[in-house]
Amino acid sequence: MPRFNIHHVTKYTYEGPVRDSANQIILFPVKDACQEVLRQELNITGEPPVDTYMDYYGNEIGSFSHAEPHTVLVIDSQVEVVTKPRPPIDDSAPADTQWALLEQIRWQVPYIDFLKQERFESLAEVVESVGTVNARGGTPLQAAMELRNYVYENFKYIKGVTSVESTVDEVWRLRAGVCQDFAHMLMVFLRQIQIPARYVSGYICPNKNGMRGEGATHAWIEAYIPFNGWVGLDPTNNCIADDLHVRLAMGRSFSDVSPVKGMYKGTAGQHLEVGVSVSYENGRLAEEEAMTVLSPQPSADGDTSNSYRRYMEMMQQQQQQQQ
Repeated sequence: MPRFNIHHVTKYTYEGPVRDSANQIILFPVKDACQEVLRQELNITGEPPVDTYMDYYGNEIGSFSHAEPHTVLVIDSQVEVVTKPRPPIDDSAPADTQWALLEQIRWQVPYIDFLKQERFESLAEVVESVGTVNARGGTPLQAAMELRNYVYENFKYIKGVTSVESTVDEVWRLRAGVCQDFAHMLMVFLRQIQIPARYVSGYICPNKNGMRGEGATHAWIEAYIPFNGWVGLDPTNNCIADDLHVRLAMGRSFSDVSPVKGMYKGTAGQHLEVGVSVSYENGRLAEEEAMTVLSPQPSADGDTSNSYRRYMEMMQQQQQQQQ
């Protein structure tokens, strides 16, 4: 069974002193039959106590506040986790039987939340695009995997052109983004054909295995497949989520599972940096990974341009460099 050490650092730097910082963190890996947390060490600036509770979707949530004036807030999480093989997928039941079962559960809790389609301007175009895929020509699993392939093949993986504030409309126009955007697009497609889909946040392990999404938090989706339950699909890497995917939380979208969010008193602007390092399968960090490197995070805060404009500017710069 693979064992991993994961170091996740979030650092906020403020332009001036702020106070009464209240924060919510979702940095506690899922504990179930496929994932065991051996230890977790959490260090936060000011050493505030962290209260934890389980939310509606079964995620462990932490909350804390830092009342004293401060110009830096660091949230440092170190986790040792063991992952176990997922149960084998059995897709032998007749396709008609499986689609009929999905029809039966569409108004049942908890599937309602994961079938509710987000409304956005380009929805009609997205629906038409799904129509080009033979979604119901096979089983729900086959349809889900075909749509996963569609996202992988038709959307470019480009860092920096989107942020956590980017809308589905922007991602659809760009046909580009990162793992969060790929996951959101696949959920739109799956929900359109009545397959419940939920957003998953976590990590890809081990680091440096050649997969997209390394060195940061990762995102994929879980689709509800009759007679199998929730099956993880990673559209960014076009694969089934397996024991190299460590789950942090599940929800309707990114907003339900954001690793860190909060507020503070003060007029100072802020700068966000995040760093993630992951061990190799033997659970030991390589020497070059001993120090987790922080990277600035793209944000629309204070930026009047949207992701499409940033993308076009990036493409123009690349063309000028090639000339």
